[in-house]
Amino acid sequence: MKMEPVKLDKQDKELLQMMQDEFPVEERPWAVLGKKLGLREDEVLARVKKLSSDGVIRKLRTILDAQKLGSCSSTLMAMKVPEDKMDHVVRVVNEYMSVTHNYRREHDYNLWFTVTTCGGKDLEGTVEEIKRKTGIPDSDTLDLRTTHVFKIDVRFKFTDTEVEGGETRG
Repeated sequence: MKMEPVKLDKQDKELLQMMQDEFPVEERPWAVLGKKLGLREDEVLARVKKLSSDGVIRKLRTILDAQKLGSCSSTLMAMKVPEDKMDHVVRVVNEYMSVTHNYRREHDYNLWFTVTTCGGKDLEGTVEEIKRKTGIPDSDTLDLRTTHVFKIDVRFKFTDTEVEGGETRG
């Protein structure tokens, strides 16, 4: 099932870029972003809600650098998911705040996702709970624990400008 791309206008792209690169930690973040975009707070929030309902924004949350926190563990999971169970398995995986990314792949292992737990939460227990809830057997699951981080801070480019240190560069 291939999804049609969502049409984004210039302000949608600028909003997504700002949300990714310089989200304001303020009492009224939508008002701050609106001021930068020349929009009212309610207009920004309406755009965010539409982008969310269209599936462009899956979740809005902070992703911490687990290595710098010291008490975190992570793994890359891969599962062989039968097509008729894919929707159910994806719903289960998406329930977990500890799942930061997930991807569908054209491969025997057709669902990949990362799980990161911190602050005493049990990575092994979380992984086992996901497997139990999805019904995917151990024989159809890969658990690839992180031993060394090679790439972090992946960012998407929505506009022709880059944001660095709160300043926009063209």
